[in-house]
Amino acid sequence: MQNDTTEQATAPLNLGENVLASLVVDLDEQLNYAQGQLLLTNRRLLWRQAGAEYWQSFALADVQAMRHFDHAGVGTLELLGTERRLARWRFTLAANVQALRLAKRFEQQMETRRTGVAVEDDGTRCPSCRNPLPDDSDECEVCTRELNTPPSTWVLLRLWRFAKPYQGKLALGFALMLASTAATLVPPYLTIPLMDDVLIPFQNGQAIDPAHVAWLLSGLLGSALLAWGLGWWRTWLLAIVSERIAADLRTTAFEHLLGLSLDYFGAKRTGDLMARIGSETDRISVFLSLHALDFATDVIMLGMITTILFSANPMLALVTLVPLPFIAWMIHLVRDKLRTGFEKIDRVWGEVTNVLSDTIPGIRVVKAFAQEQREARRFREANQDNLAVNDRLNKTWSLFTPTVSLLTDIGLLVVWGFGIWQISKGSITVGVLTAFLAYMGRFYGRLDSMSRIVSVTQKAAAGAKRIFDILDQVSNVPEPADPVKIVPGSLSGGLTLENIAFRYGNRSVIHGLNLEIRPGEMIGLVGHSGSGKSTLVNLICRFYDVTDGSIKADGIDLRRMAVADFRSHIGLVLQEPFLFFGTIAENIAYGRPGATREQIVAAARAAHAHDFILRLPQGYDSLVGERGQGLSGGERQRISIARALLIDPKILIMDEATSAVDTETEKEIQKALDNLVQGRTTIAIAHRLSTLRKADRLVVMDRGEVVEVGPHDALMAQQGAYWRLYEAQARKAEAEDDGNSDRDNVLLASQLPQPSAHTAGGV
Repeated sequence: MQNDTTEQATAPLNLGENVLASLVVDLDEQLNYAQGQLLLTNRRLLWRQAGAEYWQSFALADVQAMRHFDHAGVGTLELLGTERRLARWRFTLAANVQALRLAKRFEQQMETRRTGVAVEDDGTRCPSCRNPLPDDSDECEVCTRELNTPPSTWVLLRLWRFAKPYQGKLALGFALMLASTAATLVPPYLTIPLMDDVLIPFQNGQAIDPAHVAWLLSGLLGSALLAWGLGWWRTWLLAIVSERIAADLRTTAFEHLLGLSLDYFGAKRTGDLMARIGSETDRISVFLSLHALDFATDVIMLGMITTILFSANPMLALVTLVPLPFIAWMIHLVRDKLRTGFEKIDRVWGEVTNVLSDTIPGIRVVKAFAQEQREARRFREANQDNLAVNDRLNKTWSLFTPTVSLLTDIGLLVVWGFGIWQISKGSITVGVLTAFLAYMGRFYGRLDSMSRIVSVTQKAAAGAKRIFDILDQVSNVPEPADPVKIVPGSLSGGLTLENIAFRYGNRSVIHGLNLEIRPGEMIGLVGHSGSGKSTLVNLICRFYDVTDGSIKADGIDLRRMAVADFRSHIGLVLQEPFLFFGTIAENIAYGRPGATREQIVAAARAAHAHDFILRLPQGYDSLVGERGQGLSGGERQRISIARALLIDPKILIMDEATSAVDTETEKEIQKALDNLVQGRTTIAIAHRLSTLRKADRLVVMDRGEVVEVGPHDALMAQQGAYWRLYEAQARKAEAEDDGNSDRDNVLLASQLPQPSAHTAGGV
């Protein structure tokens, strides 16, 4: 078996028994980390905890079913008999893929036992293409590669959407390109009379006509100056246009990204998105301003040169084009390898930027845990992967370019040979051959340039595909076609949740939830971690849309309102407040950019932030570092409260707003929150239940359902789920107080004078 391990090799397998799937179980029943091995064979299940002497066996004949589920980041496999549960294994979601594969293989074996028809699937092959699956994945690389096809060069044509506003300037640039290209082709044509009418007759004893020579040289100089002037104008004009196309593309991509729902960002890395909008658009800009222009010039010049050559001497022109089919075949052969290679390079480079985007914002944590070497190793490994992918691509590219140059040199050699033969027969003159060679130098030079542009084009196509991947995404929180108009300040803040349900992928998080929140009421959401509190808040903010049921504000379904209109009535105070780089005043006014300084100061006063802001060097104009560096957690939280106060929201949502601060700071924040909740519908999440004593009602959640609703005293009297949560927290707090008291007593005793040995002995 491909995924046999040392543990499997020591398992007590009988004759004819084969291991079909395995799972490394990394948790015990108490959810402590503990290694164990679970094996599925064609006859039974074998289980052994790490360090145990014997394997436990479960014959498939005695087993009824296997259940797989996960909750709050912990996966579970249950083995069921006809009357009871036979075994249960817990594991982290890092082992979930292998668990799913084992459960699937188990079902196949049970189906085989029921029907007698063998299912030929060892669990390690893709059911579609039968190729081996990676050990740590249930995703087939072959099928994935087919689904995620490499970018076609035709994707660049989609850029016309951004080029269309500049089509007038593009047309002028194209005309300038034709004119400048034609001007560059004049000098070789003038070499024919220079050779045949001036130089060769002079060698044969004829006198040179100065006027004729001056006219020809003037033509050479004039064409060179004209080509320079037209080329400069063309390059400047198209460079200006390409920069604007890239800027529009960058802006459109970023605006579209901002409009996508949160689930899209949950599956993406910051560094990758930054690379797409930043470096990919720069690459497209360079392609449009330089390489696409050069490519178009090359095509026009090749067409013009071919026309001139055939008009001068068709036979010599045909010989000149002999290497062209071979070069075209090589370009076609290499293009596909370059296309897939450059897309892979983009993905690998995204991993490099991901390491940077993870490490630099989290540098405080890196240094606190002395993990500089680890992060340096991560970056070095990502950089080495990038280097390896580039090396593989360069092997192809390094062979392609010299081969094209060799073919062009052979082409020139053929022209020399055939031209000399034509001169010997009197079919052409030396001047014609000289002009041919001059044109051929330009022809093959442009052909070589076109072959080199293949790599640049594929890079631009790969970048365009990654950007259009963003633009093609559709938000899971769509705007309504005909939104209900909401007058600012008209919402009362009442919310109705009717039989709502929500799923993350195939995992049900909330189901069958009903709740009525009255205007101005304060609701406290409580429950164990993973009970669905934060998900419920996200649904109310419409960061996600419910999969079933509806959420209504003042009787209007949220999905009928414009997203921005509804969210302008919501104030959000999070456990970890996010501050932007800028001044204190700019951060407070983030939700209301047009606020006056008086309004900003009033919000800060209400948030109990005014005093500490005045103690800063520049007061409200003091710069806040990235993510609020330089301010304490409590100070950042009070600025976020001032930010929420300034927009005067009808609905206020607080998610663990005081959980990460000390007691004194919590008192200051609590005073600010008391000002904030006045006259607003408030939904507060808190693990410390004592902070929710002022709530009008407490909503107790468990596994995505509301299990209890009511004020604190009534819920305590019921002695139900809330009472158990409260008592558990009280016991924990009491134990912590006792521990602190014991530590204080030990410290106090260590500071008292110790009795002497004599005194102790005499007592």
